[in-house]
Amino acid sequence: MKIEKQYQEDHSVKLVVEVDAEQMTSYKKRAASKISQRGNIAGFRPGKAPYDLVVRTYGEAAVTEQAIDMFIDSEYSNILKEADVNPGASGNLENIESMDPPKFLFSVPLAPEIDLGDYTSVRMDYEWVKPEQKDVDTALEELRQMYASTETVERVIESGDYVLLDVSSETPELNRTGFATFVRKEERDTEWPYNGFAKELIGLAAGESKTIAYTFPKDWDVEELREKAVEITANIKTVRGVTLPEINDEFAKTTGAGETVDALMEAVKRDVETRSQNEYDDKYFVDLIEKVKESATIKYNEHTLEHEGEHVLQDLSQRLAQQGMDLDTYFKVRSTTREQFMETDVKPVAKKRLERGLILDEIVRKEQLQIDDESLNAEYMNALNNLAMQGVDLSKLGGGKKGQKELSQSIAMDAASRVMTRKALDMLKSIATGNYKTFEEREAEAKQAAEVVEAVAEESAPAEAGEEKAAE
Repeated sequence: MKIEKQYQEDHSVKLVVEVDAEQMTSYKKRAASKISQRGNIAGFRPGKAPYDLVVRTYGEAAVTEQAIDMFIDSEYSNILKEADVNPGASGNLENIESMDPPKFLFSVPLAPEIDLGDYTSVRMDYEWVKPEQKDVDTALEELRQMYASTETVERVIESGDYVLLDVSSETPELNRTGFATFVRKEERDTEWPYNGFAKELIGLAAGESKTIAYTFPKDWDVEELREKAVEITANIKTVRGVTLPEINDEFAKTTGAGETVDALMEAVKRDVETRSQNEYDDKYFVDLIEKVKESATIKYNEHTLEHEGEHVLQDLSQRLAQQGMDLDTYFKVRSTTREQFMETDVKPVAKKRLERGLILDEIVRKEQLQIDDESLNAEYMNALNNLAMQGVDLSKLGGGKKGQKELSQSIAMDAASRVMTRKALDMLKSIATGNYKTFEEREAEAKQAAEVVEAVAEESAPAEAGEEKAAE
């Protein structure tokens, strides 16, 4: 075969493949035999009719078409190998340029390529600060709210009450029936439909209503609501007063955080710090990867981006299913179509996810990062514990032992992926904060540490042996 490569701007390659005439003749004979096996030519057993007779019976075009299909099935991988092409997806036969000589044009999306540039020179300070005591106090109050008792009260709404209401508006995204909200003393960004809405209800009683005017900011999460002026009518159905539990040892035991108030406070403090650092890390690493991307060169075919987009849409579908909604209903609520949603919402997210993954994968490759058994086992057990806390009993899943084994392997693969991602992020952090060590330096440190452990073990061995002898 003769192969000519023509690289395209969309990160694909066109392969012009000229096939030896004898090779194509061989495939045509095999094709004729296969066609005659399916047909019924008088005087011949299936597959035994002469080539010329098959051609006269079924036509040259039918034999040629079958021969080309068989050629592609058999030779396509060899074509890619001979052309030294690393495909990112299945290619396709774009054109048959001629049959004398046999010449085919294939279009093949290429696998993504990335050059990180001088990534070791990227700098970004890591400035997370531990939460203050007021943040711990706020978290403790939220915990008390979780274990609070409530009762319906015949009075107007006050701060600290739970309220059941219907929310109606000409804007579809804001309509809710049987909506429950808590009137917090402090403001919170996660409040629906906007921060401070619940406080607008103070002074109302069950059976009363209030129309509230509000203009959403231009950077609002929901695109349809950005800079939109709306009127929201709140119809109060029920007001429930709250009685908070006292902070004592009994309360600590109830929460499962410890046996004493001190243990409870320590657990709450630890949880607040963990959540705070996780939130900081999320933004830090997003910004850091964007900074690495500035000096990187990333190439990928549109097919690769579309494939990632399907994963994004699948994740959304699973989240919607948990809320009892499907994609078609979601598109109707947002007054959009699947095609529009893919272009305006899914594609930007898919692009960020794809490029982030490519950068982290390249960091793993260049820095020769590896998963250690201890980290993998810890992540795997953590995943199993989370499933158990959700009430999932692996022993009762369908599929028997085979199904359990497949699920276990899937959990292990996800755990390995998370561990490797963390290692890549930690490596980027060490680079950005000026603490980078090359692979050779890390290997030397690991070797030195192993030698120290071995030396300590050897020194302690005679002493232990002497103690055993004395005991005897």
